[in-house]
Order: sequence, then structure tokens, then C-alpha cells
Amino acid sequence: MSFSKWIGASLGWSFGGPIGAIIGLALGSFIDTLSNGDKSPFLGEGQQRGSGRRTTHTQTRQRPQTQSGDFEVSLLILASIVIKADGKQDQRELDFVRQQFVGMYGKERANHAFKLFKGINKQNNISTRQVCLQIKQMMDHASRLQLMHFLFGIAKADGHVTNDEVKQIYTIAGYLGINHNDYESIKAMFYNSEDNAYKILEIDKTATNDDIKKAYRKMAKKYHPDKVIHLGKEHQNGAEEKFRQVQAAYEQLQKERRF
Repeated sequence: MSFSKWIGASLGWSFGGPIGAIIGLALGSFIDTLSNGDKSPFLGEGQQRGSGRRTTHTQTRQRPQTQSGDFEVSLLILASIVIKADGKQDQRELDFVRQQFVGMYGKERANHAFKLFKGINKQNNISTRQVCLQIKQMMDHASRLQLMHFLFGIAKADGHVTNDEVKQIYTIAGYLGINHNDYESIKAMFYNSEDNAYKILEIDKTATNDDIKKAYRKMAKKYHPDKVIHLGKEHQNGAEEKFRQVQAAYEQLQKERRF
């Protein structure tokens, strides 16, 4: 599949708004122009899906289902923002992004994604707020949680999460409408501390055993891989990692408290 056809077939709502503008700049000379002045498949495919011409009024009334490509492009843009947060781009972070994309999408699609990522990464005036507000409006909560999990993975890829990276991810979480408890739960999955299990389950150390059981059921439901089934099998695999961490946190507390 050519690069332009991959783009056209992958994007839904992310074709428009500030994300669409960023994609347009990133594409630059990448677009495979067609003969006789025809429009590229990027434009044609996007309009066929009915996403490029949605009005703001329609968007606020009914959130369209996020496609795998919408998630993918959102992830590329936010990854670029986080990688630049500490003023430098560590090769291990870039390698992590590539590795994750190869694992999720396969080598060919990952190569297409990185072709786009390079164009995005060259842009220095990306508005984090505008991008996140578009994602918040159009993407469901479970998918946004999955974005957060990936961003912490990027920050941790070089073995150390800097304060600048944490601050940037925290800012992104706020714009995405991720509440404090959800943010701390996902963050705790990337740190080692004695109270991590409690944070992952979104409770404190004063919780009773019954509270822990209730919290586990709630978090297992929230992070269940089926919550992102609409994004495709590739993203269910990523969601399973969060789910396993919830299970591990619960089992740790069971062992510590012997219940």
C-alpha cells in the first residue's frame, strides 16, 4: 500500500481541525501526487468516510467512533510533544516509539507512521492544548487512557522520567479530560514505590479489604481490553498490559494483607 493510500484509508475525524493541519504540514512532499491533477487519495478517502466535512454542531451532538488511524495519528503528535519536553530527543525514546508501532501494526505500517512522524517532529509550533481538545472531543475515555499509558512508556524508555516530561504529560492529561486519580493510576504503573499498588487501584492505604476488592472490580472493568476493541486487535494488546498491572496490584495487596 502506498503512503498516501495508507493515510487515506486510516484517518477519520483526525483529518480535520488542528490535527488535520499538523498532518497537512507534516506530509509536505510525502504525498504521492496523482496524474492529471487529481486529488490525492488522502483527501478522497477522508471525505468518503464522512469525517472531513463534519460540522462542529454535529461533533458536539454525537462523538464519531475513533478509528485505528485516528488513534495512531494522535499518538504520533503527542509522542512528539513528550519527546521534546526535556529539550532533547533521546534515541531510546525514538526507538521505543518505533518498536511499539512495529509491534502493533507490523513493519510496513510502522514505516509509514514514522515517515509521517518525522514530518510532525520537525514542527516547533504545535499547540498541545488545541490538539488535546480535539482528541478529548472526538475520542472516548478508554482510548484516551490508552494514549496516556503509551506516553509514560515513551518517557520511561530512556530509563528515567524527567520532571519536564512528567509536567508535560500531566498537562496533556488535563487537556484530555483525564482526572487526577486516573492519571496517578497510570503513572504508578511506571514507578516502583511501596504504595504503587494502592495508586494503581485508585485507593489509599486506609482502604479496607472490601474497599480493595471493590476497587479492583472497578479498575478491571475500566481497563478491560474490550474497552478499545473498536481500535483493533493491535490496541487491545496494549490495553492488556494495563489490565495485567491492575491484576498484579490486586494480587500484591492480597498477599500483603492475606485475604
